[in-house]
Amino acid sequence: MQSSNTRLGIGLMTATTFVFAVQDGLSRHLATDYNVMMVVMIRYWFFAAFVITLARLRTGSVRQAARTNQPKVQILRGLLLATEIMVMVAGFVALGLVESHAVFACYPLLIAALSGPVLGEGVGPRRWIAIGVGFVGVLIILEPGFAVFAPAAIIPLIAAVMFALYGLLTRYVAKLDTAATSFFWTGVAGAVASTAAGIWFWEPMTGPDWAIMAVLCVTGVSGHWLLIKTYEVAEAGSVQPFAYLQLVFATAIGLTFFGEVLEWNVALGAAIVVAAGVFTLIRSRARS
Repeated sequence: MQSSNTRLGIGLMTATTFVFAVQDGLSRHLATDYNVMMVVMIRYWFFAAFVITLARLRTGSVRQAARTNQPKVQILRGLLLATEIMVMVAGFVALGLVESHAVFACYPLLIAALSGPVLGEGVGPRRWIAIGVGFVGVLIILEPGFAVFAPAAIIPLIAAVMFALYGLLTRYVAKLDTAATSFFWTGVAGAVASTAAGIWFWEPMTGPDWAIMAVLCVTGVSGHWLLIKTYEVAEAGSVQPFAYLQLVFATAIGLTFFGEVLEWNVALGAAIVVAAGVFTLIRSRARS
């Protein structure tokens, strides 16, 4: 049952973003030495076990949790998220955490822009202006036309588009399915898809790296558990702006542990993207 404790919800969302940022750092470390699809596949094995266990606890049986009248859309959601994670981790390796997260931060703007054609929702002129301003921020980050522009910067942008579509489909299936059902399909469909792709790239891992992989799996499960608890104690609109703290934490990890550099254009562009994203979230909440 959902309560309404905004202060606790903000604290839980902050903890959630920190755990997910740590997860991203661990993924970046492992994917530097091992195939990205193998790393994501092992993550998903643990995640699938978690969602199956949670489904049995919350609904009484796996069959009950899996019951849906829109299985194709649910499977598509799972495939989108698994692929988006693979693309994003590849972006961590190619660009680093700082720039990847700076670009990826535009996904709420993409959700707002696509909510009209995908879900038939109305988007007011103020939100369209905010969306436009946000994408100016993305262009500042990417610096198209300059010598420092890296084509690999498109990778996190592709991941952001995929995550936005995943978010929109999640809202679509929520009209008929419970959150437990959607969560179940996210984990199981993603595990099947990542295994089909990653099993071909299996390679032996060292003992220390298996320990890091174990921590990665635990952070994945604990992060999703914290996110569930966040939405149980507070309204999504109240805590969603604090999800941008993942950008802050991931940047700190990139600078501290991977020797990345925060360029002026990335900092400025990210600030514009976050400001525009928070505005669209506030406007969306006001309209609802």
